[in-house]
Amino acid sequence: MAGGLVALLDDVAVLARAAAASIDDIGAAAGRASIKAAGVVVDDTAVTPQYVQGLSAERELPIIRRIAVGSLRNKLLVILPAILLLSEFLPFLLTPLLMLGGAYLCYEGAEKVWHRLRGHEESHATVEDALPDEKTIVSGAVRTDFILSAEIMVIALNEVAGEGFWSRAIILLVVALGITALVYGVVGLIVKMDDIGLSLAQRPGEAVAAFGRGLVRAMPKLLSALTVIGTAAMLWVGGHILLVGTDDLGWHLLYDAVHSVEEAAHDATGALGGVVGWLVNTLGSALLGLVVGGLIVLVMTLTVHRGHSASDTPSSGTGDTGGHAHGDR
Repeated sequence: MAGGLVALLDDVAVLARAAAASIDDIGAAAGRASIKAAGVVVDDTAVTPQYVQGLSAERELPIIRRIAVGSLRNKLLVILPAILLLSEFLPFLLTPLLMLGGAYLCYEGAEKVWHRLRGHEESHATVEDALPDEKTIVSGAVRTDFILSAEIMVIALNEVAGEGFWSRAIILLVVALGITALVYGVVGLIVKMDDIGLSLAQRPGEAVAAFGRGLVRAMPKLLSALTVIGTAAMLWVGGHILLVGTDDLGWHLLYDAVHSVEEAAHDATGALGGVVGWLVNTLGSALLGLVVGGLIVLVMTLTVHRGHSASDTPSSGTGDTGGHAHGDR
């Protein structure tokens, strides 16, 4: 009896050690997968703060919270089950679907560039028109986050592709929770930095107060810079998805061209070769994103947007308003 109990306890100890080792392995794999996706995480962090620019201070964190919940919903309820099932049964569909998302990111980035170039046409908007609608802000941010989250999760999936199905599921769950907490924690800190600076500026210590005033002065510049970085990130990530995707599908011309220039820049710059090569690859991806996004913006402008404009234009048919539609302008 005693021997049986000892044997049972020994088996439990073995199982406990195996479980602990498995948890360690999952943690290590989740860490590796998260590091691989770090570039997209930076992009996500840069893109999100632009959605709350111009809002009152009390609306910022609630909207960031809603976007974070939407991001987590994207990852856990849609992206995670989808990529697990696709990787198990239809792995060849992952790349084309990811490329569709990349094209959408290119469109979002190019549209922001287009609106920036045409900024003078929006100068007649009233203050009421300029106030953002919270539902529109959240839905737009969550829609963009969906693409970035899909890229993060697919990168993480590629890193742990050799694991079993349930190990992959647990690792990706850990990645989804950890990265969402990291990204939106940093975003919340960024958008409240001016309030932190204002609080520090009112403290009695001169050094602390000076630091707080510096934070308050720096925040508008930081948020403006993040808007530019966020737009560039959309073009970069979207273009890179398309660049790698075309190569995976057997269309090697674009990828080989960028890779050749990257290698030449790497070899020509010595100790700085790694950084310069990365910059060349990033610039090539961003240019591809801008071209693809610009073409989509052009098509949308000539079709969907023009159709909306035509439907909003008053007809010149019968009635009192018909003959004066242009004379009242």
